[in-house]
Parts: sequence; structure tokens; C-alpha cells
Amino acid sequence: MLIHLIRLDTRLHTPMYFLLSQLSIIDLMYISTTVPKMAVNFLSQMSLLCEIMENGSSTSYFILLGLFNHTTAHQVLFMMLLAIVLTSLFGNALMILLIHRDRRLHTPMYFLLSQLSLMDMMLVSTTVPKMAADYLTGNKAISRAGCGAQIFFLPTLGGGECFLLAAMAYDRCAAVCHPLRHPMLMSWQLCLRMTMSCWLLGAADGLLQAAASLSFPYCGAHEIDHFFCEAPVLVRLACADTSVFENAMYICCVLMLLVPLSLILSSYGLILAAVLHMRSTEARKKAFATCSSHVAVVGLFYGAAIFTYMRPKSHRSTNHDKVVSAFYTVFTPLLNPLIYSVRNSEVKGALTRCMGRCVDLSHE
Repeated sequence: MLIHLIRLDTRLHTPMYFLLSQLSIIDLMYISTTVPKMAVNFLSQMSLLCEIMENGSSTSYFILLGLFNHTTAHQVLFMMLLAIVLTSLFGNALMILLIHRDRRLHTPMYFLLSQLSLMDMMLVSTTVPKMAADYLTGNKAISRAGCGAQIFFLPTLGGGECFLLAAMAYDRCAAVCHPLRHPMLMSWQLCLRMTMSCWLLGAADGLLQAAASLSFPYCGAHEIDHFFCEAPVLVRLACADTSVFENAMYICCVLMLLVPLSLILSSYGLILAAVLHMRSTEARKKAFATCSSHVAVVGLFYGAAIFTYMRPKSHRSTNHDKVVSAFYTVFTPLLNPLIYSVRNSEVKGALTRCMGRCVDLSHE
């Protein structure tokens, strides 16, 4: 955050703060050199301890059955999926780069959009590399620690995105309904607080799901009919009563999905009322163009998430779970940058200017 603040605020563009930003980079790299490995070791030891305490009755690994088999049709689908993932990563990385480089996009709205792109990149990277490695090597095993890591990151990123979309809806509501007060209603300080809250709330949900899921004994069958570890799918293999956890997860999903969704719908209800009262046709078109892209992203993401996490247990199907999970972990991250770039003139303008600078540099 300190690096980002120094980059954004021109008043901090001094040698002192440049050196401070370098200190922050060194600190980030210093922590990243030691802590991730320590955390992996700790999680592995905890997993082994749980196995020992259960007298060997619980498996130390799981088998992910995957999304594809090795027929010709599925090989083609696998190649298409990889192309979609690479396009998604490129599109979201390009969105972050444009927002970072173009000063016209240094606003709370585009800062939130850059966080959405970051979450989408991490969401894709959490599931697809493991799925691709399993398919290409044939080794479909995943350790309890690896499974727990996937269960942690998926709700962290998915839950964080739920609240981030609500923050983006609030920003659009303030911009359309109160344009003169928008800088005060959506200040940089409030924007940063909202962003940090989104990440922390998502992480809390992910930590609870991972800890609870791995606390159950998994004896007997250890094959997960999915292409990544997901709490609702994993707990079906537990040889213990999981009804309390499933009810708690359902309540948690109501809070993580329906509360932000109600805020989003309320915000866009106010936006719609304000747009209909606009006298300027040009202003009305601009408001509709900006907000319609937000609504499309919200509909795609929330529709898939609600279908996955809030269906009754009696209506669950493994094949449906796989398809819907692939949709919100692979396809939605691809659609986000496409929707915002195609429907947003400011992003297209930033892309044109960036390409123009690249052409000028190549001529020099």
C-alpha cells in the first residue's frame, strides 16, 4: 500500500519517498523469501499431526479426478481452456498495467477495477495450473496441505470479489446520483479502507472453510470428483457428521453472497432512478454504458457463485458442479476485462495511448 500511495500521490514524488518505496520493495521481498516456505512447512506438519492423531484412519492425500479425459474431443477442449486462461491472464494483467500507467485512470473506480483484475488473476492461478499439470502428467494426487491451500484461496478471492463488486456499485451510485459530492463520498481514504476490508473478509471466510474442512477425518475413499479442492465437494468424503458445518457454510454463503448482492441491487436501483431523471441524452448514455458493464459482471459472477454454494444438497450434481465451477473460476475472469474494455471509452482511450507510445518508441 505504501508503494502504491507513493506512486499515486505526486506530492510524494521526491527522492526521500522514492527511497522509502525501495525500502518497502526490499521488505516485501525479504518477507517473501522466508514466510511462504515456513507456512507450507507448518501446514504440512499440521496435516501429518492430524493423520497421526487419527491413528492412520484418515488419508494424507486426495485424488482429483479432473475435468477432462484423454479422448480427442476432451483434448481439444483442454487446449481451448488453456487458450482462454492465457487470454484471461493477459487481459487482466493489461488492465492492471493500463490503470497503473495512465494518470487519467488514477481514480477510485479504476483502482477498484485493478483489484478485481488482480483477484481474477489469482483465482485462475489457484486452480488451472494444478488441473493442467494433473492432466498432462497423469499424477492427480494432491496433499492435504495443497487441498487446504486451494480451499483457503478460493473463498478468499471469491468472497473478496463479492464485497469488491459491492464497493464498485457504491462508487457508481455516488458518481451518478451525487456527481458534485462524489470526490467526498468516495475519497481515496475510504476506497483504500473498502479494498482492505474486501481482502480481509474474504481471507476470514477462506480460513474458516479450510480449517473446518481439514478437521474432518477422511477414511476410505479419497477420490474427489472435481478438478480442484472445494469445501462443498470435499466434505462429502468425510466419514463423520458434517451437517453442522454444512449449515454453517450455508449461513456464511448467505452473508457473503446475498448481503453484498442486496447492496448492489439497491445501488443500481438508485442509479436507474437517477438516470431516468437525467435531461441530457449524452449523460444518460454514458451512465448506462458504464453501469451496464458493472451489472453484466455482477450477474455472471453472482449467478455462478449462488448456484454453486446455495443449492440444497438434494439438488447437487457432480457434473453441474464442475461446469459451474469452471465458469466462475475460468470464464468469468476472462469476461471481466473484455466487458470493461469494450464498454468503457476511457479504458479504450488508455489502451490507444499506450499502443501509440509503444509505436513511437519502436520508431525511435
